[in-house]
Amino acid sequence: MPERAAVEEWIPRLAKFDYHITSPRDPRYNCFAWAVGDTAHIWDPSSLGSGVYWPPGIAALPSLNGVLAAYAEEGFAVCESGAVELGFEKIAIFVDEAGDPRHAARQLRSGAWTSKLGPNVDIEHRDVQAVGGLVYGEPQVFMRRHRLG
Repeated sequence: MPERAAVEEWIPRLAKFDYHITSPRDPRYNCFAWAVGDTAHIWDPSSLGSGVYWPPGIAALPSLNGVLAAYAEEGFAVCESGAVELGFEKIAIFVDEAGDPRHAARQLRSGAWTSKLGPNVDIEHRDVQAVGGLVYGEPQVFMRRHRLG
């Protein structure tokens, strides 16, 4: 099955949005790592071990508070929205109906978003809502940090 069809089968909402694949499948990192630009680790507090990372000192619980604390260690703070703000980079944390964090996306300088889809491809999508739905939930929390460089 071609990559785009496989992505849309997994996340059906994507078919209704403008997006494109920006990198090949790579299981070495996940969306939580990708949101901060880490392509060497999988960030997962519930699966610590070889190749899996979680910031030291942050409770290893797969909770929204744990994810927010991990990103705070990277310089992010909760903010109002995903609107573009000069001098800041933003991330969106997707939460399912149970309140569990399921995905993180990073805003690009253009205002578009980039997402790592599990062990699969990275994509660029114009609308943060594009990757929402049953698999990832919806974007519930936005965070920002001063853009470096």
